Amino acid sequence: MPEDGLLSQFKRLVVGKPIPSHLAHHERLSKVTGLAVLSSDALSSVAYATEEILRVLVLVGTAALGYASPIACVIAAILAIVVFSYRQTIHAYPSGGGAYLVSKDNLGETPALIAAGSLLIDYVLTVAVSIAAGVAAITSAVPEWRVNRVEMTLAFVVVLMVGNLRGIRESGRIFAIPTYFFILTTLSLIVLGTFRVLTGGVHPVEPVQPVATLHEPLTVFLLLTAFANGCTAMTGVEAVSNGVPAFQPPESKNAAATMLMMAALSITMFMGITLLAHSYHVVPAEQETVVSQLARGVFGERGVAYYAVQMATMLILVLAANTAYADFPRLASILARDRYVPRQFMNQGDRLAFSNGIVGLSIFAGILLVVFGGDTHALIPLYMIGVFVSFTLSQAGMVVHWWKLRGRGWRTNATVNAVGALVTGIVLLVVAATKAHEGAWIIILLIPINVVFFRVTRKHYDGVARQLSLRGWSPRGPRRNTVLVPISGIQRAVVEALEYAKTLSPEVRAVYVNIDQAATQQLRKQWEEWGNGASLVVLDSPFRSLMEPLLEYIERVDAEQPDDYVTIVLPEFVPARWWHHLFHNQRALLIKGALLFKPNTVVTSVPFHLRH
Repeated sequence: MPEDGLLSQFKRLVVGKPIPSHLAHHERLSKVTGLAVLSSDALSSVAYATEEILRVLVLVGTAALGYASPIACVIAAILAIVVFSYRQTIHAYPSGGGAYLVSKDNLGETPALIAAGSLLIDYVLTVAVSIAAGVAAITSAVPEWRVNRVEMTLAFVVVLMVGNLRGIRESGRIFAIPTYFFILTTLSLIVLGTFRVLTGGVHPVEPVQPVATLHEPLTVFLLLTAFANGCTAMTGVEAVSNGVPAFQPPESKNAAATMLMMAALSITMFMGITLLAHSYHVVPAEQETVVSQLARGVFGERGVAYYAVQMATMLILVLAANTAYADFPRLASILARDRYVPRQFMNQGDRLAFSNGIVGLSIFAGILLVVFGGDTHALIPLYMIGVFVSFTLSQAGMVVHWWKLRGRGWRTNATVNAVGALVTGIVLLVVAATKAHEGAWIIILLIPINVVFFRVTRKHYDGVARQLSLRGWSPRGPRRNTVLVPISGIQRAVVEALEYAKTLSPEVRAVYVNIDQAATQQLRKQWEEWGNGASLVVLDSPFRSLMEPLLEYIERVDAEQPDDYVTIVLPEFVPARWWHHLFHNQRALLIKGALLFKPNTVVTSVPFHLRH
């Protein structure tokens, strides 16, 4: 079986059979699979948002942990405002109301590029943070696995990449069960925990290696830092509005319903976990998550229900990265269509997925996980800048959208979005101020770097388009074509290349570099019989170089006829097996590389296929 057959078989095994374009509508998401694919990020963030609040408050002392509940109430209220703002975006932009498109239509190019750069960074961090948090859930249940967390995170990245390369509908099927398993186990934890609180059956959880208490003063800045940490509960809210076209018809209605379900579940679970953590006196620990401690307190020490919660949490956190896998490739394809990123990101693969975007996202996330050692708490400070930049720009763009339309009820709609923009803008300032010294400055620097990259890419494509344009251009008159055939001797591949060259031009020259007088004499004798009427040019090479005399001769021919074509016809062996290439020199490849950037010079190969 040939090599490409083996590669194709392997690809089919991993990715699945190709899906024809006319079946694209069958790959749409229902509300059930849409909640799993596009809401898993927002739902999963409740597993670590409470812990991030507590890890700041505990620096003051365990008495300060009570502030987590009012902080969580403020965050839940902001989350509700953001969700209602984005519901309006869904109906206003049924083709996909991402921050980039909304900003582009209403705020201009620069805000749109800032939003796009922020979102792309956010999606990469979503994958890294979600997978790192999922592995933390595993190592909380099985502490001895902690030493292998980087390897485990990379393995999960590969699993997600393959799952998404198989296509939207199949990834939805894969990810639906873990999402609903997490919802069921978390709501069960909250219901049972609340029942025990109401009936007085609560016993404080004994922490495993608690975080050190530094007895810092309780300042406004510290409370704002705790608030900023807890705002991770709002990440992923925009995913549904970005992915409206992925839903089954009616797209906007299904997307809006999915967003409401997501918001109700997220707020319920976030508030439930935070309030129960206070009731069970949970203290953040170095080697065990808050959810793990809470599950121990509610279900008992390391029972079946405890492991079910940990398994569900691990699965939802790892699969939450799928939100980014749904939105990063789609946004990259839109940017590629607008010529702000390489056009390869616009191509759909065999399974109707944007394969290049999926692979690129996996590589970037894998690099982050290796650099930060798969540590969730090290990645969190980088996470929220991009989220709230896109939130703020999107909602500000919607205010301008309603102002321009001024249709029925536009003032109410504009007010809702204005409140959303104001709230998320304030949160952005708080997050930037409190997280800059923890590493968020990297993201603040990367966003303008992304914008510069977008502009450079667009400038390149615009320049290419201008040069390729037919406007104001007229073709030149007839041009001559001198055909040169570099040869190393007389054999079948050379003779067939000469025959092909004769079809291109009456002026064909075979070019031979003389490094062995005896071989040259033998070639001259054979030429009259096999030269096929082509002239023979023999170049001397006193230093036994093959390439240098050949390239110098091509330069001379081109200089003689600067406006005409020079075609280089290369006789080239094609071995029957890939490893047979090791037995042959790569002279043709070197010639192609040397002439690639030379104008008016055409290089073509005449393959001679060797049999096995």
